[in-house]
Amino acid sequence: MKLLSVNLGRPKAVPYTDNPEGVTGIDKRPVEGPVRVAAPGPKGVGGSGLAGDAVCKREHHGGDEQAVYAVAREDLDAWERELGRQLPNGTFGENLTTEGIDVSGALIGERWRIGSEVVLEVSSGRIPCVTFQGHMGEQQWVRRFTRSGGSGAYLRVIEPGEIRAGDPVEIVHRPDHDVTAALLFRAVTTERVLLPRLLAAGDALHSEVRAWALKYVEEQGA
Repeated sequence: MKLLSVNLGRPKAVPYTDNPEGVTGIDKRPVEGPVRVAAPGPKGVGGSGLAGDAVCKREHHGGDEQAVYAVAREDLDAWERELGRQLPNGTFGENLTTEGIDVSGALIGERWRIGSEVVLEVSSGRIPCVTFQGHMGEQQWVRRFTRSGGSGAYLRVIEPGEIRAGDPVEIVHRPDHDVTAALLFRAVTTERVLLPRLLAAGDALHSEVRAWALKYVEEQGA
């Protein structure tokens, strides 16, 4: 298991974003050399967990619980076959493109050591938005991505440090439950009946998702 690339984005003006300022950092590209990773601060205030990476709409993106976004190269390869075009590392707006890890199948609360210093913890799956669809330039992209169930994973920073392309990735903690990033993704998008199951992930669950699950349980008496 290894880190194939570290991908950073700069603010870019585009016609398809729902950001009132008209800019997005979703167009991420692989970079050479070490990149500093640290907890960025609360959502709405903190941006990306990677130094030099832009988060332009902090109302919905960035912050401690969405500090880093990872996608498996294997998932990009599968989409290449379906779409019939090349998808370079970073195409999905991911900070980390990995090899040998089932990213969408990672457990909420699972911890990864990358290189010798950094430890990250899986917090949730990615919810596709109109900016993602515009960036991809594919019709009904949000629907297709959602149907696939391959959400990738957001991670929080447990131990800061530097990472770079080629670093080994080691799973150093795997919690005792079955709540994966993919299961969470299904629960908050197409199968709300699954929301109560997410609570098994405890405090590792993204706080917003936890609130949705608790509200559902209260409303449904589940």
